[in-house]
Amino acid sequence: MPKSPLDVLEKMDPELIKLVKDSKTLAITDGVLSKKVKLLIALALDAAHGTESGVKSLASQAIQAGATQEELLETLRVAHYIAGAGAVFTAAHAFEELF
Repeated sequence: MPKSPLDVLEKMDPELIKLVKDSKTLAITDGVLSKKVKLLIALALDAAHGTESGVKSLASQAIQAGATQEELLETLRVAHYIAGAGAVFTAAHAFEELF
């Protein structure tokens, strides 16, 4: 996986980055919802917010957690339904390099 954009902050404020990492662990680990499902939810949110690099990263993580291309596309349908066409364009740009 490429270098994290948060690496620069880790040197500047390690306590902040620890908080971010702890929050990710709390939010994304398996629970009632699987890690895969949580990553797909996060992907939909990043697509809705126009965060191309986040969609790309989360799609890769979701694939590693067992998500299929079909599941990624269904997630994108939900993002489109809630957030509109901008989410589709964001994800399309992110998916270009993945597929």
